[in-house]
Parts: sequence; C-alpha cells; structure tokens
Amino acid sequence: MPHRTRPLMGLLLFTGVNAVLVQTITPVYDLVCFLPYWERRRERIRQEREAASLLNDTNSTHDKAAQEASAG
Repeated sequence: MPHRTRPLMGLLLFTGVNAVLVQTITPVYDLVCFLPYWERRRERIRQEREAASLLNDTNSTHDKAAQEASAG
C-alpha cells in the first residue's frame, strides 16, 4: 500500500521551517561575524605581513649593499 502524500501539509511544514530559519539567521550571523576572534586574527595577520615586508626591505637593502661592495 503506497504512502499517502499530503502536499498542503508538506508546504506548510516547508514554509514553517523556512520562517524559523529566517528569524534565527540574524543573531547567528552577528554571533559568528562579530566574534573578537576575527579581529584578533585580522590584527595578527596584519602584523605578520608588516614584519615580513620590513624583513624583506632589510634583506633587499643588505643584498644591494653587498652587491655594491663586491662590484666596487
């Protein structure tokens, strides 16, 4: 015996679940996006990038001085 389908019940259930999800997405989004973790991570990456660029500038200046000393 096949299962009897109830399209109206399915539609109401689908709509109800979506309504609940829409109501809860804003607090969840705010919780995830505004965690202090992301700010700390962004700041750490920025500091690492600055340190790497300073290190590269120092190395390139040192390399240029070494090349000039060996050429001259």
